[in-house]
Amino acid sequence: MEGELKEVREAYESGKTRSLSWRLSQLKALLRLLYDKEDDIFKALEQDLGKHRAEAYRDEVGLLIKSVNYAIGNLRKWMTPNKVSVPLVAFPSRADIVPEPLGVVLIFSSWNFPIGLSLEPLIGAISAGNGIIIKPSELAPESAEFLARSVSKYLDDKLVKVITGGPDAGQKLLDHKWDKIFFTGSPRVGRIVMAAAAKHLTPVSLELGGKCPAIMDSLTNARDRKIAVRRIIGGKWVACSGQACIGVDYILVEEKFAPILIDMLKATIKKFYPEFDTLSKIINKHHFQRLASLIKDPSVADTIVHGGSMDSDKLFIEPTILLDPPLDAEIMTEEIFGPLLPVITVKKIEDSIDFIRTRPKPLAIYAFTQDEKLKNRLVSETSSGSLTFNDTMLQFAIDTLPFGGVGASGFGQYHGKFSFDMFSHKKSVMRRSFLLEYSFRYPPWDGWKLPFMRSVFHFDYVSLLLRLLGLKR
Repeated sequence: MEGELKEVREAYESGKTRSLSWRLSQLKALLRLLYDKEDDIFKALEQDLGKHRAEAYRDEVGLLIKSVNYAIGNLRKWMTPNKVSVPLVAFPSRADIVPEPLGVVLIFSSWNFPIGLSLEPLIGAISAGNGIIIKPSELAPESAEFLARSVSKYLDDKLVKVITGGPDAGQKLLDHKWDKIFFTGSPRVGRIVMAAAAKHLTPVSLELGGKCPAIMDSLTNARDRKIAVRRIIGGKWVACSGQACIGVDYILVEEKFAPILIDMLKATIKKFYPEFDTLSKIINKHHFQRLASLIKDPSVADTIVHGGSMDSDKLFIEPTILLDPPLDAEIMTEEIFGPLLPVITVKKIEDSIDFIRTRPKPLAIYAFTQDEKLKNRLVSETSSGSLTFNDTMLQFAIDTLPFGGVGASGFGQYHGKFSFDMFSHKKSVMRRSFLLEYSFRYPPWDGWKLPFMRSVFHFDYVSLLLRLLGLKR
């Protein structure tokens, strides 16, 4: 490990990464990797998480191809210094904001999207011109090994490296000084990363997740209701069987509408998953037992209105709906990260705002409503990483929107140019001219005096003007 880190640092210090040509070559190489190794990616994701090929392409390979192409098409513009205006007091001068790479950065990725969450931040780190070390999650070993094999073959192996291993390897990496650490994972490990980074004053970006609510208003149009239910199901179970940081964690709905919503959820689940053979599996035994314990609590088990069956051998849990589990139960105090969906009732849909405000800030809020007043209140009165109306998870795929959390759900934003910015330093560059500099030993004119200006700039504009006109010696 020591030798690999030294090699990356020395290669970065050579200045190779600062050129547009190197960055574009690496992005194009990454694109070739995604096309050439598509079947290998599908195989790794199937072995680690039981992901169907369609899900693997949609949520990881396809999103990455889109992101790389976006970066390639915009990189020259991102790298161009941005001219800014300067006040008249600084005349004659000009100023620019010049993006420069941070240095050598460390990327920790998560197991639920082990390819996507490794390579998506890599796109930004390469675009910004950094040397990069990726530490994939050991909980998705096939994906980690795929990255270790493939990245070194397609990308510059002196500047982009993958280091595999368990928590010990991660801790050894954290003992070193980095110019940036990007971490996706749990709050518990996020605290460890921050504590280690603090020793070296290393800047950190954390993508942590949280309990993302969906607010379901009593939509009057039957078609709108059907679409909303489909999109909620998509935002809960379609992506990694609920093991997604931006997935729907629970639903808030008015008491009077709850029975209708639950019946629609049940019917639509049966249509979407008649055999459940396209759902991903739970990542491992430990997480399976954690999820099982959430609904084995007697006070929680009594609230199950659909599903609840489990297969520990296949690491499968049926899509499960619960109606009003106790709010102090673990299922409502911790992020679920699995196929369990609590439905929480409120007297009025507006009460959902206070419900959300009294809890840690989520990574995302999803609101299904046509009420413009409610929309405006959610925008102004709640805080979250993102707020999406009438859909779920779509914001993650849009390059022109920043993705990231706030408060307990993390900090730092990426995707598209936001990834480039996150891995760049915006350096202020000021260029001032010697033109018009004019010093006086004694005040040349006893009339209008500018003592402050003269003391700062050694300059008397009125006297200079008179001298230039030949009216003053």
